[in-house]
Amino acid sequence: MHFWGLGRLLIAVGAAAVVAGGGWLYAGQWRPSIEDYPVQGVDVSAATGAIDWHVAHASGVDFAYLVATAGDNMRDEAFAGHWQALPAAGVRRGAMHLYAPCRPGTEQADHFNATVPRTGDSLPVAIAFDLDSNCIPAPTRGAMQGQVRAFLARVERHTGKPALLRVTPAFEAQYQLSQTINRTFWAARAFRKPDYLAQGWRMWQANPMRRVNGIERPTNWNVVAP
Repeated sequence: MHFWGLGRLLIAVGAAAVVAGGGWLYAGQWRPSIEDYPVQGVDVSAATGAIDWHVAHASGVDFAYLVATAGDNMRDEAFAGHWQALPAAGVRRGAMHLYAPCRPGTEQADHFNATVPRTGDSLPVAIAFDLDSNCIPAPTRGAMQGQVRAFLARVERHTGKPALLRVTPAFEAQYQLSQTINRTFWAARAFRKPDYLAQGWRMWQANPMRRVNGIERPTNWNVVAP
């Protein structure tokens, strides 16, 4: 699957899972309990549409991860504007890179570092991993793990913080990053608590279609493990 397809896949899976239990309306409003997960937020891109961060913050958005780059040559057009707007709205900010499995890790890292400024108030950078059906032949497990380590070395030198790795179930099954790379992980499973990572998870993308006041289109809703 192409890494841009993660959101579409999760929406499809999530929709099928909740139709019998209350349908689209319920799915658009659902989030894990605030009592169980006090810190909750979103991850967004230009595809999410216009965002009023003050309204979103008042609606329960504690933090936001912004897609900044993808691969070694793509930049999200909404990143810079959101990055500047978040502090004034009281929402913690973090940058995200969408990792391209067939592109060299060092070139992707240089692209990210040239796009995202180092700031003391930002959250650890998030790297999103998903399979890409256009990546043929797919890298071997050893080659992928080596490229990811090279990527992390450059990015973490730039940001000064260990990265957060968001890994889909399909990518983890093929490349086993959580078994071999000692980092904090972000799981992605719609409406069901994830259990596929060897190291467990620090963050969970729980609802890929949540409606949030102040955000134009349905967005990814995430919670932090207490």
